[in-house]
Amino acid sequence: MRVRRRTVLAASLALALGAGPLAAPALAAPGPAAAHSTATGPDGAALGAAISGLPDADATAALVRVGGTDGSWRGSAGVHDLESGRAADPDARFRAGSTTKVVTAAVVLDLVAEGRVGLGTRVRHYLPELLGPRFAGVTVRQLLNHTSGIPAGDGFGNSFAEQYAHRFDTLSPRDVVASAVAKEREFAPGTQQHYLNINYTVLGLLVEKVTGRSYASEAARRVLRPAGMRDTCFPGTDPRIRGPHNHGYQAVRRDDGTTEFVDVTDWNQADRFAAGDMISTTADLERLVTRLFRGDLVPRPQLREMFTLPARIEGATMSAGLQRFEFGGRVYWLKSGARYGYGTLVAATRDLSRTLVLSVGATDAKGEAMNPVTERIARAALK
Repeated sequence: MRVRRRTVLAASLALALGAGPLAAPALAAPGPAAAHSTATGPDGAALGAAISGLPDADATAALVRVGGTDGSWRGSAGVHDLESGRAADPDARFRAGSTTKVVTAAVVLDLVAEGRVGLGTRVRHYLPELLGPRFAGVTVRQLLNHTSGIPAGDGFGNSFAEQYAHRFDTLSPRDVVASAVAKEREFAPGTQQHYLNINYTVLGLLVEKVTGRSYASEAARRVLRPAGMRDTCFPGTDPRIRGPHNHGYQAVRRDDGTTEFVDVTDWNQADRFAAGDMISTTADLERLVTRLFRGDLVPRPQLREMFTLPARIEGATMSAGLQRFEFGGRVYWLKSGARYGYGTLVAATRDLSRTLVLSVGATDAKGEAMNPVTERIARAALK
């Protein structure tokens, strides 16, 4: 039963936050795990054990916040950087990856509440020049819940080496969309669900067209400032993480079979745009999920869209900006994110009895399997 539970968690979360353990050269000595927990609620001992021993081959640091009405726990472990070996900053900023989509969905739904965007309206009504005839039937709702059938856009290659070589180059969101819509559609809109960044890239451009302002300014006005997310930003073409941050690393196998840890902290994320270029902190993401679920950021009639799965699509788990996940007798709504060097997860029950926000300095954040450190934390926090 225990093995089954672990397998279900890893498969159901579908985080794709890291590959299995790698043979690696000696790292800095493990940083101490700092933690605080309430007397009831989260299992502090299990959470402390989940982040102990960092850095290791899978992660260089872990920052964790468990909250909700059940009780709270805070912990951090690992190092700020491998060179100095000093302790990781628990309040550090990091690349939050696809958790950006939670913010984007909230912005779009707020525009829906204002009557400026229609969920059932075809996207070409707002962006006639962007989507060609083969995507004429795609609606705003289908972008939000990944049922559009628009294929993935092109980037700077598929391998880490190719992308790393272009880490300071700029690929515009419009170019990404143009490369996607030049292809055949994956399926008829509304008939299947396939989670892809392209849906939220288009939504970011839709926000800009409807409002006449940049996506970043609208996200700040409608979500970040109302939620009190003072340490969150959208860097655009700036490759740096401004403010306090821990370094991110990617494990790269050398020709001789050894592993090198490449510093990937600085990276131009402009092509991620409204799908994944946000920089944040665990405290800010906790504020986001709390204020959002309370109905403070999106009016309740539109907020229901974030807790509604598309009808008549077998196996669908993605709603507008979130993913439904059942574990330990509870239903969680979550969103993961992964950029090279950083893996992120936000999760909460609808009633906010339990929330989880984590940032792991994953050394394989774009791998096909779930990062082992992230899995340990999620199992301990959500059980």
